[in-house]
Amino acid sequence: MNAFSNTAAVAPAFPAASDERLLIPPAVEPCKTGTRRLALGRTIPFGALIGPALLLVIWSIGSIAGLIDPRTLPAPWSVVGTAIDLIAEGKLQHHLTTSAWRAAQGLVFGILIGTILALISGLSRLGEAIIDGPVQIKRAIPTLALIPLLMLWFGIGEGMKVTAIALAVLIPIYIQTHSSLRSIDSRYVELAQTLRMGYREFIREVILPGALPGFFLGLRFAVTYAWLSLVVVEQVNATSGIGYMIDLARNYGQTDIIIVGLVVYALLGLASDGIVRFFQERSLAWRRTLAD
Repeated sequence: MNAFSNTAAVAPAFPAASDERLLIPPAVEPCKTGTRRLALGRTIPFGALIGPALLLVIWSIGSIAGLIDPRTLPAPWSVVGTAIDLIAEGKLQHHLTTSAWRAAQGLVFGILIGTILALISGLSRLGEAIIDGPVQIKRAIPTLALIPLLMLWFGIGEGMKVTAIALAVLIPIYIQTHSSLRSIDSRYVELAQTLRMGYREFIREVILPGALPGFFLGLRFAVTYAWLSLVVVEQVNATSGIGYMIDLARNYGQTDIIIVGLVVYALLGLASDGIVRFFQERSLAWRRTLAD
């Protein structure tokens, strides 16, 4: 009895069941805020405007301090004044309407053709064997390098310009959509077979939602490529359009008008990308990503 008492006295006292958490070292305890630290954080209000605003501030400071030659790069207020004059004369609206119509036509045709080709190639081995090779060849050849050949085929009118834009647009649509189709997890296919889905239902419920992320990514590239191609094609026997206005201003050394045209292109690109991102967020609201 005495020996047992001595042993019990020497043995360390163990905590009660309610104090078992004291046995866990602090380093082992789960960090409740770990997810928040690894995430991107809250969205910055009007964050997309911070970069352009910073460039505008640097441009203005450089113009005021005399660090920027106005013959090379006019001050922002000079460019704004030129834009107001062009609007008052109706020239800017006329050129903008023409350019927007050309870009819209090329964008629509490019999206339709690129999506159809991606679906055929992505859902069929035979379709991929027939389509993917020529598309990859076109991908390796810059669209601008095809303009001389397109001029021989379609002349120098609107058909050539719209075709060049469509060729530039369909590549990113095809590549991204095709990649998304082939990246769909095979477990979804097995699940669809288990549920005895029909082919049309499988396409509607599994394939199309799975391809949407890649399609929207390709669409963001496509709208950018449409405006880039427009700059070049409007300098080929054009009588109107923003590209024509820029090329005409280059001949007369009117740097301020060139800057106005570039700013218009930038605004069009940002606006079109914003529209695509808006529909992307609405269509892919079911996804949880790092940006959420």
